[in-house]
Amino acid sequence: MTAIYQSRERANAAADRLKTYAQPQRLMILSRLLDGEQIVADLERSTGIVQPALSQQLAELRKADLVVMRRAAKQVFYRLADDDVTLCVRAIEAMFGSGEAVATALERITGSAKASPAATPKPSVAAMFARVD
Repeated sequence: MTAIYQSRERANAAADRLKTYAQPQRLMILSRLLDGEQIVADLERSTGIVQPALSQQLAELRKADLVVMRRAAKQVFYRLADDDVTLCVRAIEAMFGSGEAVATALERITGSAKASPAATPKPSVAAMFARVD
C-alpha cells in the first residue's frame, strides 16, 4: 500500500473523494442509508431535504459511486454502494456524530481494537523475583 504522502495522484483522489463527502445534505443522506435501502420519499421525510435538492444530491452521490439505485415499478430505491462506503460513513459517524470517544467508536466499527499501552497489563515485579532465604 502506498501512503498518501508518497503519491500526488493518490492525494488528489483522496481529496476529491473527501469533497464529495464534505457536503451536509450528502452526509445526511449517506448516514440515513446506513440503515439500509430507502425509497426517495422516505429519504425526503427522514432528512428533511426536499426536491429538487434531494435529487441533485442523490445524482452527485451516484456519480461518485457512493450510492446505487434500483427501480421497482414507480419506486426508486437507494443504498450505499459497497462495504468501503459503509465503513467510511460509519467512520464519519464515529468521529462526528456518535457522542462517544472517537477511538472507541472507530474500534467498535472496524473491529480492530488495538491494545493501548495503558490497557496492556504490565508484568508484576514481584513475580519476576523470588525470595530465597
